[in-house]
Amino acid sequence: MAWHDTRSRPPEGLPMKIGIIGAGNIGGNLVRRLTALGHDVSVANSRGPHTLAALAEETGATPVTAAEAARGASVVVVTVPLKAVPDLPSGLFDEAAEGFAVIDTNNYYPKERDGLITAIEAGLPESRWTERHLGHPVVKVFNGTYAQDLLDKPLPKGAPGRLAVPVAGDDEAAKRVVRELVDELGFDTVDAGGIEDSWRQQPDTPVYGLRAGVEGVTKALAEASPERPDTFRA
Repeated sequence: MAWHDTRSRPPEGLPMKIGIIGAGNIGGNLVRRLTALGHDVSVANSRGPHTLAALAEETGATPVTAAEAARGASVVVVTVPLKAVPDLPSGLFDEAAEGFAVIDTNNYYPKERDGLITAIEAGLPESRWTERHLGHPVVKVFNGTYAQDLLDKPLPKGAPGRLAVPVAGDDEAAKRVVRELVDELGFDTVDAGGIEDSWRQQPDTPVYGLRAGVEGVTKALAEASPERPDTFRA
């Protein structure tokens, strides 16, 4: 596929520069997988690069500050607690590559972690809230994926039993880049629509935590209710 068709993705088979902000379970395992696939990965957390020495030694990723994570990156993964999104550095994406894509893996956990976020409680999709704070469109993916599955469940394209994940986003070019990257990671994707539809993959929906293929994920998305469950209200 030609460079201009996917904007931020180099020709197939060549590595991308990827910045990952957050080194928890999902972030850390994405670092492991993406470096193993040959991508140039920078990783940041809230505690500083010196706390990422072990992960860097294990994977070859470059530990950086959050302010540096997007520098030159074609894809930036934001995988921090939702309540921490407004505290990310201003100008976070100022030095990212042209046409870069932002992946959002986050969820709103009001009781366990995030506290009350009024706009989300009132019905704003979680990723729309994140997008507004970041000042850039996001692509929502892996928010309902078990972190260990990133290491244990990848399968080649077309393999029986390959798991699928929903992908939501308004920027079709960015969504295409992300879906190709997810495919490279060993998972099928289902287009879950735009960010206004991304509530279909929020916590406690049928697709959240579902281990299924394309058919099962598509069915689960269609069965979602827009009513936020009490278990995920403040």
